[in-house]
Amino acid sequence: MVTAVPGAVRGPVITGWSAVSPYGIGRDAFVEGALSGRATVSALDAEQWTGPDELACLVPDFNVREVLGKKGTRSMDRVTGLAVTTVKELLREETGQDGPFTADEGAALVLGTTTGSAQSMMSLTRDTFVNEAPFYIDPSQFPNTVMNCAAGQCAIWYGLKGPNTTVAAGRASGLLALNYARRLLASGRAQTVLCGAVEEYSTARSWLEWHTRTADEGASVLGEGCAVLRVEPAESLPDGAGLAEVISVTSAVVGQDGITGSLTECVRRALARAGLTPDDIWAVSPSAPAGLAGGHERDALDDVFSCDTPLRIPAPGPIGDTAAATAVFQIAALLSHAERDPQPAGRIALVTAVDRDGVLACALLRLL
Repeated sequence: MVTAVPGAVRGPVITGWSAVSPYGIGRDAFVEGALSGRATVSALDAEQWTGPDELACLVPDFNVREVLGKKGTRSMDRVTGLAVTTVKELLREETGQDGPFTADEGAALVLGTTTGSAQSMMSLTRDTFVNEAPFYIDPSQFPNTVMNCAAGQCAIWYGLKGPNTTVAAGRASGLLALNYARRLLASGRAQTVLCGAVEEYSTARSWLEWHTRTADEGASVLGEGCAVLRVEPAESLPDGAGLAEVISVTSAVVGQDGITGSLTECVRRALARAGLTPDDIWAVSPSAPAGLAGGHERDALDDVFSCDTPLRIPAPGPIGDTAAATAVFQIAALLSHAERDPQPAGRIALVTAVDRDGVLACALLRLL
């Protein structure tokens, strides 16, 4: 087992997290749901959701104006509301306050997404066609069509004055956002980073999925939610403080060897650069995408670990296909399992992400 060396230079540290998911709002709801594995699928109201889906995993009773209040939310769309609510929960859990919150000058935000809000984009585009003139649109809805709207609103609501970044890489978005956060801290551009990813359920997204799914992906149930981590430099913390050290994040694209070969090489490269072997890995959290991609991910992990069998912590499948938010939910599930078991302290976990458009990523985390 590899353990941290006292006084050694370490990677940035995850010191807190929260989530808004189909398990409910807040960290406690996610921990309970992740450990119990309870189902969250529900039948959709056909009048509210007019897409092709009959089932989905929705954040229960989530209404932006009811959750965040009426001030400043009249034109806020669902994906922005999910992100703003998650940051609110993280800051509330850390400070015990109900807001507003004012962060220091060096607080940054990095948010992963697929496209932002597909619903906002398509609704505004539709208005330009069906209204009497193409410029007869509701101007208050226009900011929602910009991919970085959710990240910008989080910064405005909570006084985050550091770098504000949106990363779009499908199911790998969460890990690439974590890598971006790591680089911000390493370069001194921020003293603390709120890093996460968000995905909404909407009629537009359901139609996009309906038309773009391949035959092998089947009829997977769509989910939604947001998870946000607080990441800080190790040197600003007491030795051993925090939840997990981010040893590294490695990304790749699918090459001629396909998902299996490309992900195998990505994981082996990450281990080699960190001076680790497969024997050093305590647990693995695969992203488990639907269809053949999920099988290829399993094959890659079997190739890397051969006869070794690290603990497999499954992606939180009971909350549905959360797309861009998947990888951060994987980290949240990993931390949820670790906090109930003192044995993993000092051990290393691997998180992998596979997106159907060819983006691959893996992260090595040392639990503290």
